[in-house]
Amino acid sequence: QVQLVESGGGLAQAGGSLRLSCAASGLTFSRCGMGWFRQAPGKEREFVAAINWSGADRYYADSVQGRFTISRDNAKNTVYLQMNSLKPEDTAVYYCAGDPSNLSGLSVNRARYYWGQGTQVTVSS
Repeated sequence: QVQLVESGGGLAQAGGSLRLSCAASGLTFSRCGMGWFRQAPGKEREFVAAINWSGADRYYADSVQGRFTISRDNAKNTVYLQMNSLKPEDTAVYYCAGDPSNLSGLSVNRARYYWGQGTQVTVSS
C-alpha cells in the first residue's frame, strides 16, 4: 500500500519560511519522480515543483521560482519543499505527489500519481 505523508505545514508571516516534508512508503521511492502541488479555496490544484529521481533536475512554477526549493533524500524516502519569502497568496493546502511511471519528474497525466493527504500552509500579511 502506497502512502505519502506530508508534514511541516502551519502558520507563517509574510516574508517567513516553512519546510514541508513528504515521507513515502510502499513504492520504490528512488525510481519515482516526485513533486508538490497546492490548492487554495475555490481554486484548482496547481503545480508547484517537481524533481527527478536523482534530484539533479528540478522544475518550478513561475510563481514560486527563486523562493521555493524542492529536494529529496532517497535514503530516507522523503521529499522536501523549502519555502522562503512566503506571501499571503501562498496560502493553500499543499499536496505531495509521487509518479512511479516517470523517473524524470511528473507526468502530464495526473492519474498516474499517488497523492498525500495534504498539509495546510497559511501565510498572514
